[in-house]
Amino acid sequence: MESVTAKYVSQKISKTRWRPVSSSSLQQPDIFATGSWDNEDNKISIWSIGDQHGVSAMEDEFESDPQLLCEHKHDGDVLDLQFLDQERIVTASSTGAVTIFRHHQNSQTISVSQRWARAHRYPCDNAPCTGVVCNSPEIVTVGEDGRIILFRADQEGPIRIIENADSSTIHAATFLRTTEILTVNSIGQLKLWDFRQQSNSPSQILSLTGDRVPLHCVARHPNQQHIVATGGQDGMLCIWDVRQGNTPFSLMEAHSAEMWEVHFHPTNPDHLFTCSEDGSLLHWETSSHSDMPSFLQGGRNNSMISRSAMAPAGGNQSLISTWLTGDSGKGRLETTHMLPSQTLSVNSLDVLGQYLVCGTDGEAIFVNRQVPV
Repeated sequence: MESVTAKYVSQKISKTRWRPVSSSSLQQPDIFATGSWDNEDNKISIWSIGDQHGVSAMEDEFESDPQLLCEHKHDGDVLDLQFLDQERIVTASSTGAVTIFRHHQNSQTISVSQRWARAHRYPCDNAPCTGVVCNSPEIVTVGEDGRIILFRADQEGPIRIIENADSSTIHAATFLRTTEILTVNSIGQLKLWDFRQQSNSPSQILSLTGDRVPLHCVARHPNQQHIVATGGQDGMLCIWDVRQGNTPFSLMEAHSAEMWEVHFHPTNPDHLFTCSEDGSLLHWETSSHSDMPSFLQGGRNNSMISRSAMAPAGGNQSLISTWLTGDSGKGRLETTHMLPSQTLSVNSLDVLGQYLVCGTDGEAIFVNRQVPV
């Protein structure tokens, strides 16, 4: 745990996200944003991890704490937060509002650049906006009201509203392709939506047979858009292939309470990360030591191999994803606990390069600068 720094911030952190770095540069991320919840005054904050002071992490015995660059009041709990680009951040609020904030890097200030006040609502009340996903300039939001809304930054009104997309709460969404999104809801369903279709019905519905366990999070494999991971109330990690059948390819016991987020590593997707209400953050690694890059056999996989230190593994760009190899007997899955043990919920995580950031109900932000990927 030597490479982990903890910063206590006197507010419960609901979301943490790295500012994107340009794919052409090999630099590690240095700026992240956080959102808070369940505090008297919630805010979004921009932090620097300050590795740019000319001292390499190897020489610097005391890796610097994250430094607060600027912050801005946020109406309601921050229920989701995504960078639209290097300067703009989109938030989803428990008030139903969707807001675009701009980070002015010269003056280190934040301003509101656009706001859709009651994007999500019930007939006589606000409905929390539960999730936002960006593919600049497009922004898709989902909410407790079962609506899906497509916005475009710098355009005033919504581009498209799917009014009764769901009769239950939609908890999260991800882009599969530029015109397709996948949503997860509170009765254990994944729904595929194609914005090219005028219809307000999903083009596909997948679900866990028999279980109506609420799903809280979804992540798409960065190179293979048909592979997604989900997590929910029972703490299980599910891997799905949306091309094949309507049930998950595999289920793994991951956490002892709700899984709040799941993320594939963006450039090395043989690595996956999950965080939970149970206070843990897990790093999942698929090992690729056999002829066929392994990962999972179909079905339930309760056996996990744990080790505390991992050798770096090269990203596997094989045509057969390591997450879907049904190669019995060779599948190996290794998990590592990434945080010192604690009791309060880890609400959010983000990983970029070798850097991982997460935020907790214990009012702490943890940064790990040496993720073994």
